[in-house]
Amino acid sequence: MRTIQRIASKTALLIMLALSITLPAYALDLDTARSSGLAGEVDNGLLALPPGASTAAQELITTINNSRRAEYAKVAAQNNLTLDVVGAMMYEKIYSRLPAGTWVQVRGNWVKK
Repeated sequence: MRTIQRIASKTALLIMLALSITLPAYALDLDTARSSGLAGEVDNGLLALPPGASTAAQELITTINNSRRAEYAKVAAQNNLTLDVVGAMMYEKIYSRLPAGTWVQVRGNWVKK
């Protein structure tokens, strides 16, 4: 009986270890994409692939940009503003919260904050 419990315990431990190694590779979030250089903020309030980045975060970037555009459109309509103005205002808020080393694009030039 103890042998079965040890095997079950070791098997469970191995499964947990395997999941902890493989899950992060599939679960890319915005903070991880930014910190690993896979996504950068653009001064129009949207995300883009920074220089040298692989396309690993492209789906995430597209999804977030679509959500941002929808929200920017609501804010623009409610305040009689253009999408460009709202995007620029949101970029200022986003930028102030970004950690050092994050890729940002300002006036077409990529730099690290």
